[in-house]
Amino acid sequence: MRGSRVRHLEAKRGRVEIIPMIDVMLFLLVFFIIVTLQMIPDKGILLQLPSSSETQRLAHPQYTVNVAANGTMSVSGKTVTQAELTALLRGDPDPAHTEVTIAASKDVPFQFFVHAMDACHDAGVSDVGVAAQPAPVATP
Repeated sequence: MRGSRVRHLEAKRGRVEIIPMIDVMLFLLVFFIIVTLQMIPDKGILLQLPSSSETQRLAHPQYTVNVAANGTMSVSGKTVTQAELTALLRGDPDPAHTEVTIAASKDVPFQFFVHAMDACHDAGVSDVGVAAQPAPVATP
């Protein structure tokens, strides 16, 4: 055993690296923030809705069509034409059971509201609601 040497290796202690853990935690935080923001329903645009004594609170519709005073329509913040709205609604898996709410200010000409209704009808959507605010209750 001449010439053979026994080597002793020092036992290395494990180290906990904190920087990669911080990176993973920040990634998870950003991921959950993005997912949470996508779960917030479409609030539409600020409108002066007409009032009605027959208002009912409805479940959140699948689509909210906002009609501006100049006749432009938007869905989820994207401006669409009547043909694009029809195509969007037709693209839904079951247009007959698609829920649409049309929100138009009280100063919007009725013809622009009818354009949105026509787009829904052309797509085969029959469950259309009209956004309105409750009428003020008169006190005696």
